[in-house]
Amino acid sequence: MAQIFDRSSNALARASLVLTGLIVIALGVTLDQLQRSPWVTRQGQRPDQPVPFSHKHHVQGLGLQCQYCHVTVEKSSYAGIPPTKTCMNCHAQIWTNAQLLEPVRTSWATNQSLVWTKVHDLPDFVYFSHEIHVNKGLGCASCHGRVDQMPLMYAQNTLQMEWCLDCHRNPAKNLRPTTEIYNMAWEKPSEDRPIWCAVGDEASGLPTAQSVRCTPAPDPVAGLSLPSMTAASLPTFRAFSVQKFTSQDELGQFLVKHYKIRTPKDLTSCEVCHR
Repeated sequence: MAQIFDRSSNALARASLVLTGLIVIALGVTLDQLQRSPWVTRQGQRPDQPVPFSHKHHVQGLGLQCQYCHVTVEKSSYAGIPPTKTCMNCHAQIWTNAQLLEPVRTSWATNQSLVWTKVHDLPDFVYFSHEIHVNKGLGCASCHGRVDQMPLMYAQNTLQMEWCLDCHRNPAKNLRPTTEIYNMAWEKPSEDRPIWCAVGDEASGLPTAQSVRCTPAPDPVAGLSLPSMTAASLPTFRAFSVQKFTSQDELGQFLVKHYKIRTPKDLTSCEVCHR
């Protein structure tokens, strides 16, 4: 009986299987890179806004604190978008006829809120609390980047799950003293810039992170200069608890312990982040 397939068919079959495998692998790599790309994450993109608000001008130029506009960042899951009244506190006196600010004046006159485009927009199934992160020593710049250097706001990080997990697996590398949360220019400790920290008793009604005070004081022997330590509502600090740190790893591990940061093993429930 004559052969239906030529001998070369075996080679063609093997080649087609190899080619199919390569196509599947290439497709998987392409999709993996696509879901990490700015096209999906919108990382680095500057969306159009009703008013081109410059954080660089207001934060670095005028010295406004984050909490002046984002009033709920320390006590709520969301940082909050400032109402038009916050803008008009200043712009009722300055730049009163600037065409650039016409949407703000219209919003104030009509009592209609400006519709801002969210830059850091998490999926609806993800629960993120600004309150817990801020009160546990995570600086604004760690997530949002150097906002004080952004003429137009953009997302510096991907905000994807792998980015969150990278921090939660080793939070020590990003923790800082609570007094430096809003300091965009804060630098990690080094041999040339040591940080001195004192541990006190936990005070009722205050976050656990408030039991730690840190300062770049050059000589702890002369006393740890912390002006807020005398407030009656704050913990009592003891001189013998002062420690010197010259690296972020040392400082971070110290803060993880005294801020009572939960380890990855403690975060066993998906509901911590997903609601």
